[in-house]
Amino acid sequence: MTLPAQNLLAEEASPYLQQHSGNPVHWRAWSPASLEEARTLDRPILLSIGYAACHWCHVMAHESFENDGVAAVMNRLFVNIKVDREERPDIDQIFMAALSAMGEQGGWPLTMFLTPDGKPFWGGTYFPREARYGRPGFVQVMEAVDKAWREKRDSLHHSADGLTSHVEARLSGTHARQSLDRGALTDLAGGIDGMIDRDLGGLRGAPKFPNAPFMLTLWLSWLRDGNAAHRDDVLVSLERMLAGGIYDHIGGGLSRYSTDAEWLVPHFEKMLYDNAELVRFCNWAFSASGNDLFRIRIEETVDWLLREMRVTGGALAASLDADSDGEEGLFYTWSRQEIEAALGDDSSLFFSYFTLSSPQGWEGKPIVHQTRAQQAQSVADREKLLPLKARLLAVREKRVRPGLDAKTLTDWNGLMIAALAEAGRSLGRPDWIEASAKAFAHISRASRDGRLPHSMLGARKLFPALSSDYAAMANAAISLFEASGDWNYIDLAKQFIEQLDRWHADAAGTGYYLTASDSTDVPIRIRGDVDEAVSSATSQIIAALVRLASVTGDLDLGEQAWKIAEHAAGRAAHQAHGRAGIVNACTLAIEPLKLVIVDSPKDPKLVPVANRCPDPRRVDIIALIGSETNRPLLPGGIMPPTDKPGAWLCTGQVCLPVVTDAGELERLLRR
Repeated sequence: MTLPAQNLLAEEASPYLQQHSGNPVHWRAWSPASLEEARTLDRPILLSIGYAACHWCHVMAHESFENDGVAAVMNRLFVNIKVDREERPDIDQIFMAALSAMGEQGGWPLTMFLTPDGKPFWGGTYFPREARYGRPGFVQVMEAVDKAWREKRDSLHHSADGLTSHVEARLSGTHARQSLDRGALTDLAGGIDGMIDRDLGGLRGAPKFPNAPFMLTLWLSWLRDGNAAHRDDVLVSLERMLAGGIYDHIGGGLSRYSTDAEWLVPHFEKMLYDNAELVRFCNWAFSASGNDLFRIRIEETVDWLLREMRVTGGALAASLDADSDGEEGLFYTWSRQEIEAALGDDSSLFFSYFTLSSPQGWEGKPIVHQTRAQQAQSVADREKLLPLKARLLAVREKRVRPGLDAKTLTDWNGLMIAALAEAGRSLGRPDWIEASAKAFAHISRASRDGRLPHSMLGARKLFPALSSDYAAMANAAISLFEASGDWNYIDLAKQFIEQLDRWHADAAGTGYYLTASDSTDVPIRIRGDVDEAVSSATSQIIAALVRLASVTGDLDLGEQAWKIAEHAAGRAAHQAHGRAGIVNACTLAIEPLKLVIVDSPKDPKLVPVANRCPDPRRVDIIALIGSETNRPLLPGGIMPPTDKPGAWLCTGQVCLPVVTDAGELERLLRR
């Protein structure tokens, strides 16, 4: 079977694939038909993986994929397949692992050459059209690959078989279960602490990523073991990040990463998942430190989210592009003259709180950021700055906007739904909880035959969901339950876990695969153990199982969570990188915390204490005085009395004596 000799991306649901639908390249989406075409023609596959907000993906597209001469070479020599890594993270992880196994640095665009049966034999990331940056030109690369394919095919097949076996062993293999050990968190947190940049925050060196799994390891180390240095690692990292150009000081929200060690020059794309993690960490940081900086940045980021990222039905878009009008960061950067024109006599006030910088190598307009002193003063004087920021935002809104990748990804939405619900509880913002619930309802209603989609764009839906989708939505449901007290959310969380068990569990019941059992186009069915910018699918699953077992008191589910965690720990012991998420999740499994509160609905005294003391290890269950239905169970099946206020804090199957005083509860939760 061969497909038409033309570009076939125009009808795809992914905005990233649609961006390439006008290329002269005969692109196909990843599908059984595309793979069959390569086998029929006996041609190698040129696989290009990227995402809509990726700057270097745009550069390679403009240089090579839009060029008739380059496209002619691609069309003559290869079957060309384009993949949106956000739609197909399972495909992306397989070939990124293959590139890493070749000893190459990963990144996007990912450019891989595969045998006709889909096995990788060589690859790289961005290739310029002409040789430069110490990289060979793209046409030169393709012709060399073609020559090797014609003259050394047996050798390439042998290499591809070995590489595929290596990737399969790494991403979908099994290892003996390992007993859960408190020391794993201690050891990992100590190792991360040794890599922290004490002055600038984050890990030493450049580029700098927020690295949410590592930050969670440090935070859990502080919560569990009282290691204040690890708490301060996180607080300093957040403070420095929020002063840098990686944070959008005019409109709110965080860019994906900084190209330098100072958090100054970002790649300006804004991703939904990064900002979900920012809201969560700032919520915990505000509770722990009382520093209003973190509360303000949550408010600004949620304002941006609800202003610019909401799509049909109240769900949330995937990302905003780095580029606008063909230039990276153009939408977000300002010359001094532009600010003076917008603010007039008030511009001097603005410049007392913000700095413009154009570091070496940056070719765009200056980047807005703050010194440490300016950051502290701007928090104290926030009311003075609000009208100035509003005027600049109004001017910015008239610029050519960066592209919005409006697809709704279920797992990324789940992360933000949970973050919004948790921050809404802590900061007393029922409107955030309502927005969270609306996004959750939209995605839940999109199910087909009880199964969630992984991605949606308008009426188009991509099935089946990944294990990360069910895990993120189960965790979101539990967070909405904590915020609302509505037990229907727990019923939905149970349904998500049932679908996870049905379609993703391995035969031995020791873990889950990222892709569903009826997925027909994956060369390797991988586990989803490895962290990326967010914690791995496996770690999110363990957290969901532990939390749901804690809320329901279901001992069988608790045993299942423990078994899954032990096998994940066994696999993680063989990973050099990307295992922090599993270590963190196993920490939750070892000592799950459960807080049951009975309180007055009209004049609550204990509930506000729990709300302002968030703890990622804890699930909170609130019952109203006098309630008879949906009464939460304490360990051992004990019903707490509901005739007067009281709070029970339980670790595993053991509860402390009831607490009735708000001050005493606050001391208990903060100890």
